[in-house]
Amino acid sequence: MKRQWMTRRLGPLAILLGLAGGMAQGAEQMLEDFSGAPEARWSFISDQVMGGASNGTVAFEQVDGLPALRLRGDVSTKNNGGFIQARLMLPEALPEGAEGLELRVRGNGQGYFVHVRTGGTVLPWNFYQAPFEAGDDWSVVRIPFSAFKAQGMLLRKSLAAGAVKSIAVVAYGRDYAADVMVSAIKSY
Repeated sequence: MKRQWMTRRLGPLAILLGLAGGMAQGAEQMLEDFSGAPEARWSFISDQVMGGASNGTVAFEQVDGLPALRLRGDVSTKNNGGFIQARLMLPEALPEGAEGLELRVRGNGQGYFVHVRTGGTVLPWNFYQAPFEAGDDWSVVRIPFSAFKAQGMLLRKSLAAGAVKSIAVVAYGRDYAADVMVSAIKSY
């Protein structure tokens, strides 16, 4: 049984209109809709920066008529590696009272992660992580900040919305073929 926060399937009209429901007043903010020039805002990082063997690409495509980020590649745990990611640096703090992140995703049925970094995640291997699944159809994934787990020593146990500096879509932790698309990221 899936946890309730991992996946909520919505009809195409509801997805297009962004009617996820239950959002806190004033905390909803579109963080990325992949319009304009998203390639100027996003960066690709793989474990090759530390000698790993994973490889991949990030592209910005029209998928089912929606502009989207597409992260593809082969994740390999050889040489102590195991990740590919696309990262967005946030230009401003998340809204006061934000309770989590909402992503519209589609993929190859595999599990993926959202990693966030804060001012306290100084070392490259420090981040906060939460899982999500990306199936064959577009779905909206809502991840409360309470679901993010600290990875690394000396990090605060809980993640404060106002401290978030970057958001990454990540294929991580095991050997597999990654193919995940994201067409929107919001706070709620």
